[in-house]
Order: sequence, then structure tokens, then C-alpha cells
Amino acid sequence: MGSATASGGAAKVAALRALFEDVFGAPVAGAQVAGAGSPYGVPTGNGGAPAAAGRAFVLASAPGRMEVAGNHVDHQGGRVISAAIGERTWGLAAENGLGRIRAVMEGFGTVEVDLADPQWAQPHPVEALTSVALVRGMAAAYAAGGGAVRGFDLVTGSEVPPGCGLSSSAAFEVMIGACLEGLFGPGPFAAPAAGGAASRALVAKGAGGVASSGGEAVPLGAVAVALAAVECEQRYFGKPCGAQDQLACACGGVVTIDFAPKVPVVEPMTLDAAAEGYRIVLIDSRQDHSLHQDEFAAIPADMRMVANLLGVPRLGDAPVDTLLAQLQRVRTELGDRRAMRALHYYDEVARVNAQRAALAAGDFGLFLREVRLSGASSAQFLQNVSLREPGSEARQPAMVIQSLAAHLLGERGAWRIHGGGFGGSVLAFVPCAEADGFMGAMDGLLGYDACREVTLGAPGVRAERLP
Repeated sequence: MGSATASGGAAKVAALRALFEDVFGAPVAGAQVAGAGSPYGVPTGNGGAPAAAGRAFVLASAPGRMEVAGNHVDHQGGRVISAAIGERTWGLAAENGLGRIRAVMEGFGTVEVDLADPQWAQPHPVEALTSVALVRGMAAAYAAGGGAVRGFDLVTGSEVPPGCGLSSSAAFEVMIGACLEGLFGPGPFAAPAAGGAASRALVAKGAGGVASSGGEAVPLGAVAVALAAVECEQRYFGKPCGAQDQLACACGGVVTIDFAPKVPVVEPMTLDAAAEGYRIVLIDSRQDHSLHQDEFAAIPADMRMVANLLGVPRLGDAPVDTLLAQLQRVRTELGDRRAMRALHYYDEVARVNAQRAALAAGDFGLFLREVRLSGASSAQFLQNVSLREPGSEARQPAMVIQSLAAHLLGERGAWRIHGGGFGGSVLAFVPCAEADGFMGAMDGLLGYDACREVTLGAPGVRAERLP
């Protein structure tokens, strides 16, 4: 696997080193450092333990991700197209000899996990939906896989904005996994030893074009890190997610992911919108989707209820004809919304397959048509665009953005809700000749800087031990 620093990443590394020294003190090899205070409320140095300079620093990073196709199908055994974006989450870590994990997250304060606590590796319900749950969960997964977790200090910074549907939490999780493997490996997140493993092939592919910072690359198994991150988010963070986000962040590039097998199958593919004359724009609704966890959680729960009525654990384990044969029973016993969400699942998987075939055949027009159909299905049948919590009915920011995109683009482009929905961002494919005008008009109509252009195919998770 390649280094964690890409072109332009040197400034990020320097900033992380400065933050590390500001928080934990300037490391001096072999020194015993007193525990003076820092601006972050963390004792500087190692509190009497040998300072970190004698140990390797590990630099790790992971990209955010964009869901290209397949809205809410991963948790039911479906197939998606997903891609890593250029924005990344970064971490710099070193052992501290204290038996504690101390992490400072830029903009989110300080968290600590005491490894002397007999229950340290268990989920702590009071930590649900907090960053400490992600740190604890990834360390616990590493330990459960046979890794030896010792105390370490960590500083992080992120270019991936939270609450916008770009998988900031997934990027953070897999970055933590890379730090653990870099500090204590080889362990459960190491790259497979035998050839042919998808995780190793994808990480190797994603490393192309990345400049080394002079450190020693840490060989990581992307799929292993990602699946540990899924369990972390589900059991520790308390979000009933599928595995798309973590796999996309870990593997990098543009990939199709088939969730039908027990271990998802990840395959690289090509999606070059610029070569087809399009730019990819994400439009921020300024509605933090993380504030709508109950609505989000209802979607997989609703689909599982339908699957269970059909006698299977996931909708993907039964053909659509089984649902159609039982549709009246589903409507009567479970209600129309659950029936529509199940129908969306089957049609959305068919759209993903059609989009994959269209891209392989070079038919970008058909690909865009399927994007528009996906957006319509998510809004009408999956119903993850409008807000439905009490008091929020008057505001439908993501739906307004889609209506504006339809007005500005017509059939010349495509748009759909991005990711989990209920706010977050809207994804748009815009002809290059119209992109600047589209973004200017959208920003003006919404009254804020809503649009950001994104590039796809960034390298996946990576780590290196710095000199």
C-alpha cells in the first residue's frame, strides 16, 4: 500500500505534527516529560512515561465517499456503485506508554479510552453517536481480532464535512483502523498474505500516483478494516448502517459492491464524467442528516419487516416476484410505506445493474436517465428526501434543491438525493458548458454557497510509519 500523503499533503502532515506537539508536547527521545496543561485540556507529554519520539509516528488517512448508485440497498443484500472523493480525514498517532488512548479531533475536542478498565472494549450506550464510540469500537475490533492494543496519542483533522452525506464517520473509522495496524501490526487489519484477495488488489490500485513522504508503508487489508468499521458504527456508535460507506472509503477508486455474499464482493470500475462532458456537483442542503437518525433507521427496519414477512432475513434473499405475490398481505399487515420501500429496493438494484452496463457500453445518456429515475424513486417511494419529524414539515431543503436542479437542467443532466437522505446533499451531473452557471444560479437561489465540485477515484485508506 502507498503512503498516506499525496501531492499537497505535506502541509497537512506539518499541521498535524504541530497540533500533536501543541496537545501532547514536543517529543524528546527518551525523556521523562512532566504533565503540564495544554489548550485542549490534555496533559502535555506523556505524564512521566517515555516520550513518543523513540517510537514511530503513524500517519493515516482515508477519503470521504460518494454514493453514485444504489440508494438504501446495501443493508438488504443489494448492489451499489460508490466512489472515493478527494477530501480526506487524516490522523497522526504515536504510542504513549500510559495505557490510555487519547485522541484530539480538530473541531470536536478530546476523547479518552482507559485500557485499564475491564469493560473498555464493550459498547458504552452513553457514548452513542459520539466520536469516542468510534475510537473505542475500532480499538475493540482490533483487539477482538487478536491485535495487541496499547496506549497511544492521536490527533486528527478532516477535509470531509460532517452531516453532508459524504461519510465523514466512515472515513474516520477506517483511518483509526489504519493507525492501529500501523502502530501495533501486523494484526487483524493487515493485508492478506496470499494473492488474489480483493482487498489487497484494490488498495494496491488505489495507491497509484501517491507521493511518498519517506516513511514505511503499512500493508492494509481494506475489506478487513471496512467490515470492522461497520461493526463499530452499528454496535458502538449506534447507527444501523450498511457497509457501503466503509468499503468505499477503505478501498478507494470507483467500485461496484455486491452485498449478496456474506463477505461483500468489491470490483473496481471506470466512471470518467469529465471525459463524457460532465462535471459532478454536490449541493449542500444545510440540513444535517445526522439529526434525523430515527428516520434513517426506519428504512432498514421497514425493509427487514417486509423481508421477514416474506420468510427471508433480507429483501435480497427473495426475488421481486415473491414480494408481488404477497403485496396485498404486506400492505395490510405492514402498511403502504413499507410496501413502497420494498418495491424501491428491487427497482433500485435493477437500476444499479443498468447503470453499470451503460457505463461499460459507453452509453452515458442511459446512465444519466437511470440516475434521474433513482432520484424520483427515492423521493416518491423510498421517501428519504422530505423531512417528516414534527415541526419540520414546512422545510424540505433537499426536495427544494432537486426541484431547482430539475428546473435548471431538464434532461441535459441528472440529480438524486445523495446517501442516506433526510437532508445532507443532492448529487448532480451537469454538462461542463453549464456547470459554472448552474452552480452560480443554485447558490444564488438558495442564498448561500451550496455547491461544491467533486472528483472521483481518490486512493483508499492508507498508512505509513514516518521517520
